[in-house]
Amino acid sequence: MVERNEAPRGLVMHGFGAGSEQVTAAFRSAGNAAKALPGAVIELVIQGPAVAALVIDGELAAPVAAALGNGVAVLACENSMRSAGVDRGSLLPGVASVPSAVAHLAQRQWDNWAYARV
Repeated sequence: MVERNEAPRGLVMHGFGAGSEQVTAAFRSAGNAAKALPGAVIELVIQGPAVAALVIDGELAAPVAAALGNGVAVLACENSMRSAGVDRGSLLPGVASVPSAVAHLAQRQWDNWAYARV
C-alpha cells in the first residue's frame, strides 16, 4: 500500500493478445490491482491485434469503462493500431495511445515502475 507521504508508485501492465477473452482478463487484473494498490498510478498498455477491439462499439467497451472507472489509464500501441487499421479518432473515449508499447514499457521500467504482463 502507498503511504500518504510517499510519491505515487507506478504499475505498468502489458496486455498482449489477439483474443478479447485474454485482453478482458487483463482489464480485470488492472481493476483488481487498482483496488489493491490505492494511490498507485496504473497503466494498462494494449499491444497486438486486440487494439482493434478498443474502438467505439468494439468488444471491449465495458471492460475499458470499468478500468477507467477504477482509475486505470488505458493506452493503445500505435504500431499495433497501424497494423490493425485503427486510427486514434476511433478509439473509445478515455483511451489514449503511445507510439510504441515496447518503448513505453521500457521507459516506465527505467523510471522504476513495476511491470506485470497480463
